[in-house]
Amino acid sequence: MNLDQTLAANLASVKARIAAACARAGRDATEVTLIGVTKSVDAATTDALIAQGVVAIGENRQQDAAEKFPRLRNLAAVTRHFIGPLQRNKVRRVLELFDVIHSVDSTRLADEIEKRAIELGRPRVDVFVQVNVAGETQKQGLPPDDLVTALQHLALHCPRLRVLGLMCMAPHLDDPKAARPHFARLRTLAQVPINCGVCQNLPGLSMGMSGDFEVAIEEGATHVRVGTALFEGLPPR
Repeated sequence: MNLDQTLAANLASVKARIAAACARAGRDATEVTLIGVTKSVDAATTDALIAQGVVAIGENRQQDAAEKFPRLRNLAAVTRHFIGPLQRNKVRRVLELFDVIHSVDSTRLADEIEKRAIELGRPRVDVFVQVNVAGETQKQGLPPDDLVTALQHLALHCPRLRVLGLMCMAPHLDDPKAARPHFARLRTLAQVPINCGVCQNLPGLSMGMSGDFEVAIEEGATHVRVGTALFEGLPPR
């Protein structure tokens, strides 16, 4: 198969798996946003994926996006999600390149995003607050016990940040079902701010990747970050 045929087949498979997971959970598949993680493919492949109808793409390195995005013919057709760790000295450039940030993992980072958004004249920045639900020392994210305090800070001091919800990265596990408790924990944590009166609505749950997105959807994911499953059968970049 050529590039377009391979991407079409892979995308159809991923969408079918999303629909099946939603059916098992009694959910509507339209509730789930598929973010095509394009970090491992070149501009031509990314353009081809967008042409297949993917409406959201994700990158985890600002430098790669800065090189790739100007070469995309269909960039205006997608929402651009920054899904990697974000250093404060990279915030301004990320705001220039991306629509949504999934990795707000501290109040200091939130303050920097607010500051740079003001400088750029950007009235709103959509963000997810990243939580380290598994307590892994090598992973970014707020400790769960710090979530409410952090959201209170954002509500008071970062009015340009619109918190869409929470994000997590489950541990790398051989059995995708073993990630279920971590996804369930994030879903539970999303209710805590509402109960504490910090936010009236935290509907978004950014969780699940190629190896475990079906389990994440069963536990309430609204955004899944899928790369490998979309690009199977293609040569590496």
